[in-house]
Amino acid sequence: MTYANARHQGHHHHDADSAQAEILELDAEVLAEHTTDIIRWLPLHGDPRQVVDLAAGTGAGTFALLDQFPEAQVTAVDTSPGHLQRLSEKACARGVDGHVRTVLANLDDATWPDLGAPDLVWASGSMHHMVDPGHALRSVHDLLAPGGLFVVVEMAGLPRFLPSTAPADRPGLEDRVHAVSDRLHARHLPHRGADWGPMLTAAGFVVEGELIVDVDIKGAGDAAIGQYALGALQRARGAVAAELDTEDLAALDRLLNIDSPHSLLRRDDLAVRTKRSVWAARRT
Repeated sequence: MTYANARHQGHHHHDADSAQAEILELDAEVLAEHTTDIIRWLPLHGDPRQVVDLAAGTGAGTFALLDQFPEAQVTAVDTSPGHLQRLSEKACARGVDGHVRTVLANLDDATWPDLGAPDLVWASGSMHHMVDPGHALRSVHDLLAPGGLFVVVEMAGLPRFLPSTAPADRPGLEDRVHAVSDRLHARHLPHRGADWGPMLTAAGFVVEGELIVDVDIKGAGDAAIGQYALGALQRARGAVAAELDTEDLAALDRLLNIDSPHSLLRRDDLAVRTKRSVWAARRT
Protein backbone atom coordinates (compact mmCIF):
# COMPACT_ATOMS: atom_id res chain seq x y z
CA MET A 1 0.00 0.00 0.00
CA THR A 2 1.36 3.46 -0.88
CA TYR A 3 1.64 6.17 1.75
CA ALA A 4 -1.12 8.14 0.03
CA ASN A 5 -3.43 5.15 0.07
CA ALA A 6 -2.54 4.36 3.67
CA ARG A 7 -3.31 7.93 4.63
CA HIS A 8 -6.63 7.78 2.73
CA GLN A 9 -7.55 4.49 4.38
CA GLY A 10 -6.73 5.92 7.80
CA HIS A 11 -8.84 9.00 7.08
CA HIS A 12 -11.73 6.80 5.93
CA HIS A 13 -11.46 4.70 9.10
CA HIS A 14 -11.40 7.86 11.22
CA ASP A 15 -14.55 9.15 9.49
CA ALA A 16 -16.33 5.82 9.97
CA ASP A 17 -15.21 5.70 13.60
CA SER A 18 -16.49 9.23 14.17
CA ALA A 19 -19.84 8.48 12.49
CA GLN A 20 -20.28 5.38 14.64
CA ALA A 21 -19.42 7.39 17.74
CA GLU A 22 -22.17 9.89 16.91
CA ILE A 23 -24.69 7.04 16.57
CA LEU A 24 -23.56 5.50 19.86
CA GLU A 25 -24.01 8.80 21.66
CA LEU A 26 -27.47 9.36 20.18
CA ASP A 27 -28.36 5.77 21.08
CA ALA A 28 -27.23 6.45 24.66
CA GLU A 29 -29.28 9.65 24.86
CA VAL A 30 -32.47 8.23 23.36
CA LEU A 31 -32.39 4.96 25.35
CA ALA A 32 -31.07 6.43 28.63
CA GLU A 33 -34.25 5.86 30.62
CA HIS A 34 -34.50 2.23 29.50
CA THR A 35 -30.84 1.63 30.35
CA THR A 36 -31.41 3.00 33.85
CA ASP A 37 -34.43 0.73 34.27
CA ILE A 38 -32.33 -2.29 33.28
CA ILE A 39 -29.62 -1.43 35.81
CA ARG A 40 -32.19 -0.98 38.58
CA TRP A 41 -33.65 -4.40 37.73
CA LEU A 42 -30.35 -6.27 38.13
CA PRO A 43 -30.25 -8.94 40.88
CA LEU A 44 -27.22 -7.43 42.60
CA HIS A 45 -25.90 -8.38 46.04
CA GLY A 46 -25.04 -4.87 47.14
CA ASP A 47 -23.55 -2.07 45.05
CA PRO A 48 -20.73 -3.24 42.77
CA ARG A 49 -17.30 -1.75 43.48
CA GLN A 50 -15.33 -3.01 40.48
CA VAL A 51 -17.10 -2.94 37.10
CA VAL A 52 -15.97 -3.85 33.60
CA ASP A 53 -17.83 -2.44 30.58
CA LEU A 54 -16.99 -4.68 27.60
CA ALA A 55 -16.97 -3.03 24.16
CA ALA A 56 -17.83 0.19 25.96
CA GLY A 57 -18.00 2.40 22.87
CA THR A 58 -18.26 6.03 23.92
CA GLY A 59 -19.49 5.15 27.41
CA ALA A 60 -23.28 4.71 27.44
CA GLY A 61 -23.04 1.83 29.90
CA THR A 62 -20.06 3.23 31.77
CA PHE A 63 -21.82 6.46 32.71
CA ALA A 64 -25.24 4.88 33.30
CA LEU A 65 -23.58 2.49 35.76
CA LEU A 66 -21.67 5.29 37.48
CA ASP A 67 -24.91 7.27 37.81
CA GLN A 68 -26.35 4.36 39.80
CA PHE A 69 -23.14 3.34 41.58
CA PRO A 70 -21.07 6.51 42.02
CA GLU A 71 -18.46 4.82 44.23
CA ALA A 72 -17.65 2.16 41.64
CA GLN A 73 -14.47 1.94 39.60
CA VAL A 74 -15.28 1.20 35.96
CA THR A 75 -12.86 -0.29 33.45
CA ALA A 76 -14.08 0.54 29.94
CA VAL A 77 -12.76 -1.82 27.25
CA ASP A 78 -13.01 -1.16 23.52
CA THR A 79 -11.13 -1.80 20.28
CA SER A 80 -11.47 1.80 19.06
CA PRO A 81 -8.98 4.43 20.27
CA GLY A 82 -11.36 7.15 19.06
CA HIS A 83 -14.24 5.83 21.13
CA LEU A 84 -12.10 5.53 24.23
CA GLN A 85 -10.78 9.06 23.72
CA ARG A 86 -14.35 10.38 23.65
CA LEU A 87 -15.19 8.33 26.71
CA SER A 88 -12.20 9.73 28.60
CA GLU A 89 -13.10 13.29 27.63
CA LYS A 90 -16.67 12.79 28.83
CA ALA A 91 -15.42 11.30 32.10
CA CYS A 92 -13.32 14.43 32.67
CA ALA A 93 -16.22 16.73 31.76
CA ARG A 94 -18.47 14.87 34.23
CA GLY A 95 -15.81 14.94 36.95
CA VAL A 96 -15.69 11.16 37.23
CA ASP A 97 -12.33 10.56 35.54
CA GLY A 98 -10.98 9.23 38.84
CA HIS A 99 -13.53 6.41 38.59
CA VAL A 100 -12.88 5.43 34.95
CA ARG A 101 -10.02 3.48 33.42
CA THR A 102 -9.89 2.78 29.67
CA VAL A 103 -8.31 -0.32 28.12
CA LEU A 104 -7.72 -0.72 24.39
CA ALA A 105 -8.26 -4.38 23.52
CA ASN A 106 -9.80 -6.71 20.95
CA LEU A 107 -12.09 -9.13 22.77
CA ASP A 108 -11.71 -11.66 19.93
CA ASP A 109 -8.05 -12.10 20.88
CA ALA A 110 -7.12 -15.42 22.48
CA THR A 111 -5.98 -13.72 25.68
CA TRP A 112 -7.41 -10.62 27.30
CA PRO A 113 -5.52 -7.92 29.18
CA ASP A 114 -5.65 -7.80 32.97
CA LEU A 115 -9.07 -6.39 33.82
CA GLY A 116 -8.93 -7.11 37.54
CA ALA A 117 -11.54 -9.20 39.37
CA PRO A 118 -14.79 -7.25 38.90
CA ASP A 119 -18.03 -8.00 40.69
CA LEU A 120 -20.05 -6.77 37.67
CA VAL A 121 -19.35 -7.15 33.95
CA TRP A 122 -21.63 -5.28 31.53
CA ALA A 123 -21.84 -6.16 27.82
CA SER A 124 -24.43 -4.16 25.88
CA GLY A 125 -24.87 -4.72 22.16
CA SER A 126 -21.50 -6.41 21.88
CA MET A 127 -21.71 -10.16 22.40
CA HIS A 128 -23.27 -10.88 19.00
CA HIS A 129 -20.18 -9.33 17.37
CA MET A 130 -17.84 -11.90 18.92
CA VAL A 131 -16.24 -14.34 16.49
CA ASP A 132 -16.22 -17.03 19.19
CA PRO A 133 -18.90 -16.16 21.77
CA GLY A 134 -18.18 -19.30 23.78
CA HIS A 135 -14.58 -18.19 24.31
CA ALA A 136 -15.74 -14.69 25.30
CA LEU A 137 -18.26 -16.05 27.79
CA ARG A 138 -15.68 -18.34 29.39
CA SER A 139 -13.25 -15.43 29.58
CA VAL A 140 -15.84 -13.33 31.42
CA HIS A 141 -16.61 -16.22 33.75
CA ASP A 142 -12.95 -16.59 34.68
CA LEU A 143 -12.59 -12.82 35.03
CA LEU A 144 -15.45 -12.28 37.47
CA ALA A 145 -15.00 -12.48 41.20
CA PRO A 146 -16.92 -15.42 42.74
CA GLY A 147 -20.55 -14.37 43.11
CA GLY A 148 -20.07 -11.66 40.49
CA LEU A 149 -22.74 -10.82 37.91
CA PHE A 150 -22.47 -10.77 34.13
CA VAL A 151 -25.08 -8.73 32.26
CA VAL A 152 -25.72 -9.25 28.56
CA VAL A 153 -27.94 -6.67 26.85
CA GLU A 154 -28.89 -7.16 23.21
CA MET A 155 -31.18 -5.15 20.95
CA ALA A 156 -33.41 -6.75 18.31
CA GLY A 157 -31.47 -5.37 15.37
CA LEU A 158 -31.91 -1.94 13.85
CA PRO A 159 -34.70 0.03 15.54
CA ARG A 160 -37.76 0.98 13.50
CA PHE A 161 -38.44 4.67 13.12
CA LEU A 162 -41.23 5.07 10.53
CA PRO A 163 -44.88 4.06 10.52
CA SER A 164 -45.67 1.11 8.25
CA THR A 165 -47.53 3.43 5.86
CA ALA A 166 -44.44 5.56 5.23
CA PRO A 167 -43.18 6.95 3.00
CA ALA A 168 -46.34 7.69 1.04
CA ASP A 169 -44.77 6.74 -2.30
CA ARG A 170 -43.20 3.48 -1.00
CA PRO A 171 -45.20 2.26 2.02
CA GLY A 172 -43.48 -0.45 4.05
CA LEU A 173 -40.03 0.71 2.96
CA GLU A 174 -38.51 0.17 6.39
CA ASP A 175 -39.77 -3.42 6.52
CA ARG A 176 -37.98 -4.15 3.26
CA VAL A 177 -34.77 -2.45 4.44
CA HIS A 178 -34.93 -4.63 7.57
CA ALA A 179 -35.49 -7.77 5.52
CA VAL A 180 -32.33 -7.14 3.48
CA SER A 181 -30.37 -6.12 6.59
CA ASP A 182 -31.47 -9.24 8.45
CA ARG A 183 -30.35 -11.47 5.58
CA LEU A 184 -26.93 -9.83 5.53
CA HIS A 185 -26.55 -9.99 9.29
CA ALA A 186 -27.49 -13.68 9.28
CA ARG A 187 -24.43 -14.27 7.08
CA HIS A 188 -21.97 -12.09 8.97
CA LEU A 189 -23.36 -11.91 12.52
CA PRO A 190 -24.98 -15.30 13.11
CA HIS A 191 -25.36 -14.70 16.86
CA ARG A 192 -27.46 -11.57 16.54
CA GLY A 193 -30.85 -12.31 18.10
CA ALA A 194 -29.51 -15.41 19.87
CA ASP A 195 -30.83 -16.78 23.15
CA TRP A 196 -27.81 -16.24 25.38
CA GLY A 197 -29.27 -18.21 28.29
CA PRO A 198 -28.08 -21.68 27.20
CA MET A 199 -24.68 -20.32 26.16
CA LEU A 200 -24.23 -18.63 29.52
CA THR A 201 -25.13 -21.88 31.30
CA ALA A 202 -22.68 -23.81 29.12
CA ALA A 203 -19.94 -21.35 30.11
CA GLY A 204 -20.52 -22.11 33.80
CA PHE A 205 -22.89 -19.29 34.78
CA VAL A 206 -26.19 -19.55 36.63
CA VAL A 207 -28.77 -17.40 34.84
CA GLU A 208 -30.65 -15.56 37.59
CA GLY A 209 -32.88 -13.31 35.50
CA GLU A 210 -34.09 -12.57 32.00
CA LEU A 211 -35.85 -9.40 30.95
CA ILE A 212 -37.40 -8.14 27.73
CA VAL A 213 -37.81 -4.37 27.46
CA ASP A 214 -40.24 -3.04 24.86
CA VAL A 215 -39.00 0.31 23.57
CA ASP A 216 -41.54 2.65 21.97
CA ILE A 217 -40.44 6.28 22.20
CA LYS A 218 -42.43 8.92 20.32
CA GLY A 219 -40.16 11.29 18.44
CA ALA A 220 -42.36 14.28 17.61
CA GLY A 221 -40.35 17.40 18.36
CA ASP A 222 -37.34 15.42 19.58
CA ALA A 223 -34.30 16.45 17.55
CA ALA A 224 -32.18 13.62 18.98
CA ILE A 225 -34.59 10.98 17.66
CA GLY A 226 -34.54 12.61 14.22
CA GLN A 227 -30.74 12.57 14.17
CA TYR A 228 -30.70 9.01 15.52
CA ALA A 229 -33.06 7.83 12.76
CA LEU A 230 -31.02 9.66 10.14
CA GLY A 231 -27.70 8.21 11.30
CA ALA A 232 -29.02 4.67 11.76
CA LEU A 233 -30.69 4.56 8.35
CA GLN A 234 -27.62 6.09 6.69
CA ARG A 235 -25.56 3.23 8.10
CA ALA A 236 -28.22 0.74 7.03
CA ARG A 237 -28.18 2.18 3.50
CA GLY A 238 -24.46 1.54 3.23
CA ALA A 239 -25.07 -2.11 4.05
CA VAL A 240 -28.21 -2.83 2.00
CA ALA A 241 -27.79 -0.61 -1.10
CA ALA A 242 -26.49 -3.38 -3.36
CA GLU A 243 -29.44 -5.67 -2.60
CA LEU A 244 -32.30 -3.20 -2.17
CA ASP A 245 -34.90 -2.65 -4.91
CA THR A 246 -33.98 0.36 -7.07
CA GLU A 247 -37.17 2.27 -6.29
CA ASP A 248 -36.82 1.52 -2.59
CA LEU A 249 -33.24 2.80 -2.64
CA ALA A 250 -34.38 6.02 -4.33
CA ALA A 251 -37.12 6.46 -1.70
CA LEU A 252 -34.61 5.83 1.09
CA ASP A 253 -32.25 8.42 -0.40
CA ARG A 254 -35.05 11.00 -0.40
CA LEU A 255 -35.59 10.35 3.31
CA LEU A 256 -31.86 10.67 3.98
CA ASN A 257 -31.45 13.91 2.01
CA ILE A 258 -31.62 16.56 4.71
CA ASP A 259 -32.34 19.25 2.09
CA SER A 260 -35.30 17.35 0.65
CA PRO A 261 -38.90 18.16 1.64
CA HIS A 262 -39.18 14.39 2.24
CA SER A 263 -36.27 14.35 4.72
CA LEU A 264 -36.61 12.29 7.88
CA LEU A 265 -35.78 15.44 9.82
CA ARG A 266 -38.98 17.11 8.55
CA ARG A 267 -41.27 14.30 9.67
CA ASP A 268 -43.40 14.51 12.82
CA ASP A 269 -44.27 10.80 12.98
CA LEU A 270 -40.91 9.29 13.90
CA ALA A 271 -40.55 6.93 16.83
CA VAL A 272 -37.96 4.51 18.19
CA ARG A 273 -39.40 1.01 18.37
CA THR A 274 -37.36 -2.04 19.30
CA LYS A 275 -36.86 -4.68 21.99
CA ARG A 276 -33.94 -5.06 24.35
CA SER A 277 -33.27 -8.48 25.83
CA VAL A 278 -31.29 -8.82 29.05
CA TRP A 279 -29.66 -11.79 30.74
CA ALA A 280 -28.23 -11.55 34.26
CA ALA A 281 -25.91 -14.48 35.03
CA ARG A 282 -23.88 -15.18 38.14
CA ARG A 283 -20.53 -16.84 38.63
CA THR A 284 -21.08 -19.14 41.57
